[in-house]
Amino acid sequence: MSQSPVSSTPILRKTLLWSAGAAIVLAIIAGVIGLLVDGTDGLWSGLLGVLLAALFLAITAISILIANRWYGDPIYVQLFFAIVLGGWMLKLGVFIVVMIVLSGAPWISPMVFFLSIVAGVALSLAVDVIVLIRMRIPNVSDISLPTEAPEDRAPGETPPSARTDLRDN
Repeated sequence: MSQSPVSSTPILRKTLLWSAGAAIVLAIIAGVIGLLVDGTDGLWSGLLGVLLAALFLAITAISILIANRWYGDPIYVQLFFAIVLGGWMLKLGVFIVVMIVLSGAPWISPMVFFLSIVAGVALSLAVDVIVLIRMRIPNVSDISLPTEAPEDRAPGETPPSARTDLRDN
């Protein structure tokens, strides 16, 4: 796999991996706490809350990674924002449908479900901060500066890269 020229790609990949691992651990914790608080309804509510939080937070990172594949294309900016906005709209639509479906579910423990979603979001934000702090990327990236301004050369002058200087021999 070739390395992406976009500096956000390795950050997003590492964030997705760490978030997946952290979500598994949090799902186990939320499931156990839910089981202790409200039986099997609490177990399923805790697991579902963490799963939904992890899924919704991953959609944005995945959409950015997909959009970064068109980096360098003349319409990259338009594609990028179309894909990311589409991901957000997908999240909103899925969220509304899930909440409507789950609102009448007798097996949902509302407090366990809510607290597991909040814990999932907080954990994801903590993972994002830790990954960003540990990544070693320059403050300015994805740019190449010119080595010489064309207007600094006199008309007809040979560029420095093409000269052969006799003093070097």
